[in-house]
Order: sequence, then C-alpha cells, then structure tokens
Amino acid sequence: MTREFEIKKEVEVEGTPEQVWDAIATGPGIDSWFMGPHTVDGRLGGRMSIDMGFFQEHSTITAWEPGRHLAYESDKGEDGTFHAMEYLIEGRDQGSTVLRFVHSGILGDGWGDEYLDQSSKGWDMYLFTMAEYVKHFAGRHGTYVFAQWPEGEKSWPALMRALGVPEDAQVGDEVTLEPFGVTGVVDYVVNHDVHQFLGVRGEDGLYRFHGTNAVGHHLFGDATGQAEKWQAFLAQLAGQTSLT
Repeated sequence: MTREFEIKKEVEVEGTPEQVWDAIATGPGIDSWFMGPHTVDGRLGGRMSIDMGFFQEHSTITAWEPGRHLAYESDKGEDGTFHAMEYLIEGRDQGSTVLRFVHSGILGDGWGDEYLDQSSKGWDMYLFTMAEYVKHFAGRHGTYVFAQWPEGEKSWPALMRALGVPEDAQVGDEVTLEPFGVTGVVDYVVNHDVHQFLGVRGEDGLYRFHGTNAVGHHLFGDATGQAEKWQAFLAQLAGQTSLT
C-alpha cells in the first residue's frame, strides 16, 4: 500500500537570494552540497536529472521563479510513487536569506517511518551543508565525490580512529583527516546509536561521512582520482576492522 508523506525544513543562510538560487537551481550548484552529478534545464517544464551510476532519477520543473521559488517532481513509478521538492527563498536584511524546503510525495510498500526519520535527518545535514557552501564557497563549484563501504562489518569508532578524528569530536574542533592530510574544522556532528554523521570543512572541501555506509564529499580543488582513493581507504579499513 502506498502512503503520502511530507518533510518540512527551514534554514537561514549567510548569503544572498541569488547565491542560494545558484546553489539549488543549477547542476554545478547542487553538486556542491547535495548528491551528484545533476543536470538542470532551467525553465518551467524543464527537466532535471541525477545520475550516480547505480542510481538515476529524472524530474520535471513545476515552478521556476529565479531567486524566489523552485519546485520539481520526479517521474512517477508504475505504482504511482514519486518525490517532489519545493524551495521558497526569502531575502533578509544584511544579505542573509531564509530558505524554506518541502520534500513530499508518495512512498511505496516497505518505506515506512524509519525511512522518513532517516530522510528528515539527512535533509538536516544536506541543508546545513548547503548553507556552509554558500557561506564559505559561493562562486566556486564543487565536484561530488562518493565512495561506499564494501559489504561486511562496519564500525563508526574504527572509522574515526582510521581518520585520526577523536570519537568525541565536537563542532568547532580542528582535526586532520590523517590518511589524506586534510586539515579542517568539524562543522557537523550527529553520533548516537542509530544515526552518525560527521562533517569537516577544509580549505578546499566539505567532507561528509554518512554513518558507516559512505562518504559524500564536495571538493573545490582538483578532485581527480579522489573517489577511487576514498573507496580504497574504505575497502582497506573494512578488511581490518571488526565491530568491537
């Protein structure tokens, strides 16, 4: 049985409406804080797509008011399921912006409250990353780098040890991702039994660790070979770690 759903979020961004629009309504902008790569045909009725190889989704733009309002809806599945995204932009004094976001649609069988809880927490992290991108990297377009932990045992403490990051790291701490020699500031932390996220903002990248499943980074320098390096790192760690 299908079910309707709706997730609402609001975030204040230290940037102009034009900068926020570039981040949410262009392919390179979206890739700089969300998954990627995206393509965007920027017009009412235009098409948007994401193609990560193992996952593709295609959508139609249903609202297009530059600097104010963007909405798009994915192609419907055979069972009528779809996802719709809507962004409302409101400029504030002194160059800040409030972004209101709604993710809605229809879910199929097997996608229950746990999925919605994970999606809600995921959007918290992604929209925070968008705000960090606009604040610190506006005008630069990043490359999305994704790597996934291989099948097998996964351990958040082991991942933190391998990165050289204290397990009790807090927002504002300076850390070094030791295997890659990247120094940055911890900007996002969630660490409890069900969900773990770690965000590190470096000079040329936003580094995002999603539980023990994957990394999804946004690199603003040379990203050549980075996905392969991170995949090799996770594969090596998976061969060495245990759940203890």
